[in-house]
Amino acid sequence: MDSANIETVRPPVAKADVNALVSLTAADMVKVNSLITARMQSEVAVIPALAEHLIAAGGKRLRPLLCVAAARLCEVRNDNHHKLSAAVEFIHTATLLHDDVVDSSSLRRGKVAAHLIWGAPSSVLVGDFLFARAFELMVETGSLRALDILSKASAVITQGEVLQLMKAFDLNLSQADYIEIISSKTAALFSAASESGAVAAGASEDKITALYSYGLNLGLAFQIQDDVLDYHGDAADLGKNAGDDFAEGKSTLPLILAMQATKATDEAFWARTIGERKQQDGDFAHAQRLMIESGALDQARAVARGYADKARAALSVFEPGPWRAALENLALYSVERQK
Repeated sequence: MDSANIETVRPPVAKADVNALVSLTAADMVKVNSLITARMQSEVAVIPALAEHLIAAGGKRLRPLLCVAAARLCEVRNDNHHKLSAAVEFIHTATLLHDDVVDSSSLRRGKVAAHLIWGAPSSVLVGDFLFARAFELMVETGSLRALDILSKASAVITQGEVLQLMKAFDLNLSQADYIEIISSKTAALFSAASESGAVAAGASEDKITALYSYGLNLGLAFQIQDDVLDYHGDAADLGKNAGDDFAEGKSTLPLILAMQATKATDEAFWARTIGERKQQDGDFAHAQRLMIESGALDQARAVARGYADKARAALSVFEPGPWRAALENLALYSVERQK
């Protein structure tokens, strides 16, 4: 997927918020949240306590919302999308628990990371428990196709995380490599959520394909904006520490573009802070200035907007209506949000 040359017909301008989506999915999400609460219970007290620490912290719940909305857009007539939406949230939560251990993160959703309270072993094992619960929910739907979609996505997400780990502090990471990483670690679950929602509704193949494309491009736009905010947001809004990506040596799109743009003047700075992993006080602030002055943040946002436009265009197979409009709004929100 070449993010440098995105050509798409831009659909009519919609509103950049999630209010309509949240309102439309409210009744469904009551049932999804009830399932989440019930299925994270265990006789081992630390499991629900640790899981609730992260799940109850809030978060946007975009992935289960996406699964519900896709099913409703395709006129679902059963409740399998509730189980699949809960499964999607469990998969996402499990990956967050694992990621925070791998990255030694101190904050998640504005709260102290679970591994700092219960320890890394407990966080990893509770993540495994949530993965298992997710697969139980998938099996209960009786849909082998949905099980195939979400199980494959789980494997792809892990591959993406491992690839990102292997590419940390890599000065030569290309934009194509970056897109490959985020296609796996983020966009895979977005696309699986929307695709499985369509499958739960028994949608036609063209609509299933359209919602897969929508989710994939939405996930890419969302992750690029996340990476922009790591250099241009604050902890209060982000729910995590700004600058974590820089400290962890993650070669995100803003960093790749900034290094390319400032190579002639700041090659030594990037070589020390990223290539040699030698960072000191003031380095992140300097990196932020380079991001802004070089135009790297604006360029990254433009790439994100291109993917958001592709997501909206994928919905053209559906008749205009409130569900389609809400998903179009979500695509815009993914690149306009500040947290």
